[in-house]
Amino acid sequence: MLKLVDLAISVAGRSLLEDASVTIPSGHKVGLVGRNGTGKTTLFRAIRGELPLDGGHVEMPEGAKIGGVAQEVPSSETTLLDTVLSADTERAALMAEAETTTDAARIAEVHTRLADIDAWSAEGRASAILKGLGFTEAEQHRPCSAFSGGWRMRVALAGVLFASPDILLLDEPTNYLDLEGALWLESYLAKYPHTVIVISHDRGLLNRAVGAILHLEDRTLTLWQGGYDQFARQRAERRAVQAAMARKQDARRAHLQGFVDRFRAQASKARQAQSRVKMLEKMERITAPEDAARTVFTFPAPEELSPPIVATESASVGYGDRAVLSKLDLRIDQDDRIALLGRNGEGKSTLSKLLAARLDKMGGRITTASKLRVGFFAQHQVEELRVDETPLQHLLRERPGEAPPKLRARLAGFGLGADQAETEVARLSGGQKARLSLLLATLDAPHMLILDEPTNHLDIESREALVEALTEYSGAVILVSHDMHLLSLVADRLWLVADGRVKPYDGDLEDYRKMLLGEGGKAAEEKPAKPAPAKKRVSQAVLQDLKADVKKSEARMAKLAEMRDELARRLGKPEVYEDHMASKREVWQTKYGEVMDALDKAESLWLAAAEKLERAERAA
Repeated sequence: MLKLVDLAISVAGRSLLEDASVTIPSGHKVGLVGRNGTGKTTLFRAIRGELPLDGGHVEMPEGAKIGGVAQEVPSSETTLLDTVLSADTERAALMAEAETTTDAARIAEVHTRLADIDAWSAEGRASAILKGLGFTEAEQHRPCSAFSGGWRMRVALAGVLFASPDILLLDEPTNYLDLEGALWLESYLAKYPHTVIVISHDRGLLNRAVGAILHLEDRTLTLWQGGYDQFARQRAERRAVQAAMARKQDARRAHLQGFVDRFRAQASKARQAQSRVKMLEKMERITAPEDAARTVFTFPAPEELSPPIVATESASVGYGDRAVLSKLDLRIDQDDRIALLGRNGEGKSTLSKLLAARLDKMGGRITTASKLRVGFFAQHQVEELRVDETPLQHLLRERPGEAPPKLRARLAGFGLGADQAETEVARLSGGQKARLSLLLATLDAPHMLILDEPTNHLDIESREALVEALTEYSGAVILVSHDMHLLSLVADRLWLVADGRVKPYDGDLEDYRKMLLGEGGKAAEEKPAKPAPAKKRVSQAVLQDLKADVKKSEARMAKLAEMRDELARRLGKPEVYEDHMASKREVWQTKYGEVMDALDKAESLWLAAAEKLERAERAA
């Protein structure tokens, strides 16, 4: 059990935690969330004992091991497998002692302990972890010096997972993983035998891999049971109740104050006025929850081009004389939303560079619209910003003829306010740098936007804002991301990049997740090819029926949304939480849960109906 008791932490004179307490039972998986800058990473340092506390203390079982990924594995000639094996320091020490000790009793003790910690299966376990994080068997025997910093971060993560500490602290572990690695990590953490606390903005991970959310806000910690979606719903309901209670109290205070102001000077009413003054003084102030500044992205709208905007015929692309992808027969229209799936190294980034005209084709044909503009965002571009310049200076270089007020407005459209506009990039947060890079990528109102891991360093609010912006954006989107939540909300087409080819993936994202985790998901690429049936034209009568189904689904969703809002309004009234309202409150809470379940099902039916209609319209 990990207990944080009355913690008080401040950094550089700024208070991050005050009298914060929470108890996390052994073996629980917890997601630590909070807006950027609230002190999540600092809390990890305090738990590890790396930071002096202003007050309170941390309790944990005696001898408990704490593990986390502090930094990447150094470049060395040690193989990846040996690097991971050495992370279990007890096993490494015992193995070394077994080779050198000559005392018979000690030899027996060493081998008994090695058996207890399952040391003889260690190489297989380490190899399985490395494979899950994207390393082939051949790569596992290569030296660390052969890999870039991002890949060595994966090795560091593999090492701490292999060491299996009693309390595992992970800070944004999916930031340097691809989708396949992130899904594997979700599954691994869900089955991890000890306590896990993970800082993450990945809603998929926070919904599937943890059973509780630890929220850091207003210098305090609150533990909520359930995944992130349940936390967000419960918190919204609580905030609605708090806001209603604050409004009711404000009205009561205004009434009392009005009486005092009116009758304080009258002798006959002085005692009653004084009584109300005391009532006002004793009334504990209920503060309405503050609405955080909303993060926004504003993508400029491009003019419409004739379809297709990009088409390839038997194209191939690669590096030097080696083709990475070949026989590419692809078509992209301006209203397409395409997610690229595939394991790391299969060619997703190569395809992205080809479509962005940053890599020449090796063969075949590529046709693009004559006025096509392409915006390209890759994570490495965040690191290529000029750290000694401000965001405003970056924009001035790209738009020297524009007035500074207009440039500031552009920055504000990406959540970079007046303060950030004049701050050197080196002093900006990772999320602020990412927003600046996204702004630069979309400055020319591109007809096609290619995004390679755009959510790294973005908090949950920023990710939701990105989803909204991409939904409203009128250009094509090509998306590579480990964020399943983003992919599910934005992409309507899936392309699988594998075995040197790019082809449509017939399943959905859940099928793909199950396939990767070996759960028997639908994997079209593993099924024997069937002859394509002759296409049949769809009649207008069938189209009308399908359109009617979509309208019925939309009406059902609208009705359920009304019911949800009405129940939320009722539950938001303070008097509902008085004792005499217990029975009604319970009925309304039960009904609210039923309506939310029904709304989820209605949305699924609507999506299925919309997909059928889309396929029929293409065949018409």
